[in-house]
Amino acid sequence: MTWLFEKFVKDLYLALPDGHRTIRQIIIVCLLLCLGFVSNNQAIAANSPENLLKQPATEITISLGNSANELKFEPDHLEFVPGKRYLLRLNNPSQLKHYFTAKDFADGIWTQKVQAGKVEVKGAIHELELKPGGEAEWVFVPMKPGSYNLHCSIPGHTEAGMNGEITIR
Repeated sequence: MTWLFEKFVKDLYLALPDGHRTIRQIIIVCLLLCLGFVSNNQAIAANSPENLLKQPATEITISLGNSANELKFEPDHLEFVPGKRYLLRLNNPSQLKHYFTAKDFADGIWTQKVQAGKVEVKGAIHELELKPGGEAEWVFVPMKPGSYNLHCSIPGHTEAGMNGEITIR
């Protein structure tokens, strides 16, 4: 790309007489825009959904509660890297229904799919309900760095300790 810029400056830009200042400025703006589009397209192509789908997913298992019916997520802190594909395996070993609620986190990721049993859900997901013994898989790619709250939205569960933090670095 550098050789192209040098050739352009020597052959076209410098060949213009000094009286054509406006044309010189337009040429510089056009060149910078073209160079910007080339590098943006390369970045977009590198992170296209097709390339993301070929990437192996890093698997992480999280339990909503436990067999002793303690109100907690195990683990209660999750950390993800933007642009990397993950498979979150959720399970509920307790005898109580629980929710995996993290709306702001869900807004900062690209969800490929959520699968529970023989049902696959696509699109925006903000909360998953897992009944006793329930299992689900959530395949996603984090996009927006930040710290996000995780909690169970059943009244009293968050206050009893069923909360956590999700970080995208």
